[in-house]
Amino acid sequence: MENNYFNTFSKEDLITKLKDIRNMGWIKTSRTGNAGNAGNTLEDLLGIQENNLPIPNAAEWELKTQRENTTSLATLFHIEPSPRALKFVPCVFLQLYGWKHKKAGESYPAGEMSFRQTIHGLKHSDRGFIVKIDRINEKVTISFDHTKVDIRHSKWLNNVKEKVGLDELCPQPYWGFDDLSSKARTKLLNCFFVQAKSKIQNGVEYVSYTTIKMLKLFSFEKFLNLIENGNILVDFDARTGHNHGTKFRIRQNHLPFLYNEFTDI
Repeated sequence: MENNYFNTFSKEDLITKLKDIRNMGWIKTSRTGNAGNAGNTLEDLLGIQENNLPIPNAAEWELKTQRENTTSLATLFHIEPSPRALKFVPCVFLQLYGWKHKKAGESYPAGEMSFRQTIHGLKHSDRGFIVKIDRINEKVTISFDHTKVDIRHSKWLNNVKEKVGLDELCPQPYWGFDDLSSKARTKLLNCFFVQAKSKIQNGVEYVSYTTIKMLKLFSFEKFLNLIENGNILVDFDARTGHNHGTKFRIRQNHLPFLYNEFTDI
């Protein structure tokens, strides 16, 4: 079997390969039962691993793939909030602000707790959480306002009141601009963004890669703006048995707006 792990190609070669793949039309996905089939199949066709494009003598490039007309969010990167010594998500959010997992007593133990929130800067979530941009102190923070909690969660709010009170989070979890910018630039400095149509035929998924964009010069200020207007979200996903990690995610079609230059191929 050919080992593609060490394959390298120039940016021009990559563009040619992507055009050739686009011209193939409908392609049977190379993996099954995976929400990332479109991206996995494109990686296999290119002979690469984990979205990293082996383009020598150039700035780092990533490959991002997304289905057309999906409401799913695309993950940009994982990064836990500070102060990291507190292990904020499993030790504070889950313990003090968590709620009973919907599968507690079934798939998980009876006492399994959950803290799953996908929040942004445009409005508070139904449990009162919001992302705030503190440009003076150069932080992205998570804030809590008990007056914004939906009445459906009144019992949960009473539990929070008994455990820790209803004041603002103290300390507030945050990401410093320097840390967050460094992480974002590492993952997003330059990017090929490919969109795909998908269909199921005789129980088999096929994809067709339709749109290719070359994105250059990531802008951290644009990143912050997209958080504020609700198009980049912070995704917490923890339960008693496992913290799935804190992710920054973006709505469909908004990835190009993170860059100062983007070109349709």
